[in-house]
Order: sequence, then C-alpha cells, then structure tokens
Amino acid sequence: MPDLITKILQRGGEVTWIIFALGTFALVIVIARLLHFHRAQINVPEFMRGVMNVLRRGNVLEAVSICDETPGPVAHVLRAAILNCGKGEARMRQAVQDSSLAEVPRLEKWVHGLAGISATSILLGLLGTVIGIIKLFEDMGNTGTFVDVPSLAGGIWPALISTATGLVVAIGANASYNYFVARIDNIVLDMEKAAAEMIHFLIENDIRIENNGESGNGNVAKVETEVADV
Repeated sequence: MPDLITKILQRGGEVTWIIFALGTFALVIVIARLLHFHRAQINVPEFMRGVMNVLRRGNVLEAVSICDETPGPVAHVLRAAILNCGKGEARMRQAVQDSSLAEVPRLEKWVHGLAGISATSILLGLLGTVIGIIKLFEDMGNTGTFVDVPSLAGGIWPALISTATGLVVAIGANASYNYFVARIDNIVLDMEKAAAEMIHFLIENDIRIENNGESGNGNVAKVETEVADV
C-alpha cells in the first residue's frame, strides 16, 4: 500500500501532493473528533436518574460533584442548572443557555474544516486535471502531427490521478462532516431534553442550595461562589 501511494503521488504531480496533504489533515481531524465524542459519550437517562436520586436526598453538593466528574456537555449543562436551583426558572434557563453556548463550539471544533477540505479537494482535483491536459497538448504540439499512444496515455495519467485523488479525499471528508454534524445535533438534543427535565424536577421538588441539609456552612458558601461564576 505505501508503494502504491508513492507511485500515485509521483505520477499525479504537485497538485496531487497538496490533495494528499489535505487528506492527511482531514484524517487527523476525524480521529481527534472520534476520540473526543467517545470520551464525552454517556448514558444520559441513567446519568439523569443517578443525579435526581442524589437531589431527592437533598445533597446538592454531591449532585454537583457527580456532574463535575462526568465528561460531556450534558453533565456540564445539568451542573449549571443545579448550581442555580432555587433562583427561579428564568435564572436556571439562562444559566443552561449560557452553558450550552459554551459547549457547542467545543463540539464543533475543526468539524467545519472537513467541509472546507472537501470543497477544496474537488477544486484542486479539477485544477490538476486542467494542468495535466494543458501539458498534454503542449507535448502534442511539440511532437508534431503524430502522437503515439504511450505518450498520449502518459499525459492523461496525471490528469486522471489528480481528479481521482481529489474525489476520494472530498468524499471521505464530506461523509465525515455529515456524520459529525449528525452526532452534534443528537448531543445538542440530549442537552436540551436533559436540561428541561432537570429544571422541571428542581422546580417541582423545590430544591434549593440553602436547604442542602447535609452540607456545612463552608460547603454552602463554596457552592454559592460557584453559582456567581456561572
């Protein structure tokens, strides 16, 4: 496989090398994003049940701690809601919205770059094809009226390789982009559902930080300081 790639790059010309570099960069983005989403993946219903059970016992600090220790944007959004419990529904919703606005850019990091790589690869492939055809006609003009088949094939090869390489990279980058966009949409939907459910739960059960019976005054002060930072 490495020998084949080297052969393709050598016969494809300079533009093919640029496309290959873009494809390598796209692969790095895909791997990095896959690892990020894998680390952030949690069982949302089970996580919600665990946090709500802790809140039913009146231990707000433990619920916040669970959210801190759980990776992913859903836990961070729920943490914002819990830290503002007892401050009114409008305050909780605003805290959730602010937290969501901070989480979404982290999810979308480098993802839109895949769309740019996809479009650029296609254009570079076409550019390589045009350059190859121009060189072919130049060689035909220099040769004269008779052009043998090997010479003709040798001029067409780089043009076709450039087009094929551009299409392969573009298809892979575009497919990855659509996949990640779908994943992000699902995560954002989970965030919205979980936040709405948590806000309703906090209001219905009248859970307040100042009523956290299991925590001392020092812990309550610590949580109130965190609320001010949210």
